[in-house]
Amino acid sequence: MRFFPLLLAGLVGTALVSQGQGLPAGQTETSKPPKKITILPVPVIFYQQETGAGYGLGGLLSGRFGQDTLTRASNARAQAWFTQKHQSLFQFVHTIYSPGEQYYLNGEISYYKNLLYYYGIGNDTKKENESGLSNNLLIINQRVQKSIAPKLFAGLMYRFTRTTDNTPEQYATDGHSPNYFLSSDNGRLDQRQRENTSISGVGPVITFDNRDVALAAFKGNLLDMSIMFNGKGIGSDYNFVRYQIDARHFQPIFSSKTILALQFLGQFHSGDVPFRELAGLGANLGGTLYNNANLDRGIYEQRFRDRQMMTFQAELRQHLFWRIDGAAFGSVGQVGYNITDFTVDGIKPAGGLGARFNFIRRDRVNLRFDYAWGSAPGFYFAIGEAF
Repeated sequence: MRFFPLLLAGLVGTALVSQGQGLPAGQTETSKPPKKITILPVPVIFYQQETGAGYGLGGLLSGRFGQDTLTRASNARAQAWFTQKHQSLFQFVHTIYSPGEQYYLNGEISYYKNLLYYYGIGNDTKKENESGLSNNLLIINQRVQKSIAPKLFAGLMYRFTRTTDNTPEQYATDGHSPNYFLSSDNGRLDQRQRENTSISGVGPVITFDNRDVALAAFKGNLLDMSIMFNGKGIGSDYNFVRYQIDARHFQPIFSSKTILALQFLGQFHSGDVPFRELAGLGANLGGTLYNNANLDRGIYEQRFRDRQMMTFQAELRQHLFWRIDGAAFGSVGQVGYNITDFTVDGIKPAGGLGARFNFIRRDRVNLRFDYAWGSAPGFYFAIGEAF
């Protein structure tokens, strides 16, 4: 079970002090102009079975570049945390719209020292195979896109990952069975994949994005399509191609206080794909691999992984009172070696309920707290909506 609570002490005060930065429509503040850039500090405490207690500090920088009001808010998020079992994370993620939205920049630099559970490869992996695997992981993911038409951007993206110090625990989590990561029964995992691995890829990306606000859209659409070529000629240990399509739709229903949010994401591979680069079904808690989306809340991160993946999620967001919103969400997804392997019986469902606290009204920066149920029920905390 994953549990991500927040130390709220001081943060509500921070939000109230910044009341003038996010005044309701029609109100003005004559004493001073609103700030263009807002910095929100976020102290964090969490607990996970595989990490023990953890503590750290995060922060969000949000604002607009340039004087025009048509340029959407940019944001940058940073966090660092440490755990009782000596894991750690340092991460910087940014989404930037240049003045006039002539350029769209999106990227991540992350370094993990972590322990995650490994279950095997495929859509039918078993709970009893749950085995701990520690490693160090470096991620550098950057994309640069230029406007080629209103709200349409095209450019290149580059992604590099380096995994080192792979250390499986001796036994599976039942304390008796051998670690499944080392098992000879794990037929699609060869010895090379158990060693240090570098993946380097580059490719084109095109994005149509007319959402009103990137972090918490009330209306609009996002269609993001990319192809990434990973090869030894650019520093990768494996040759494979990744295709991804991310489609999102947002619209008010019933009234402006009720927002319907929909997302479809498909990730598909060809070539020689190592297990860490397979498409993973299960809540992704940060980073740019899935365009900063938090997929399949209620399913453990990469609980199911394979060459092809499709997932769909829907969320109903309802303003309740003051700065408080509620949400109900659900998702379905599946992985397989080939798309033809997908079946109705193989669909993995998840869903849940959540609450939102709006810290910066001007840019719709929400503190999100969700409880989700699925194959691994648990709590999720984050800044910004899940998608």
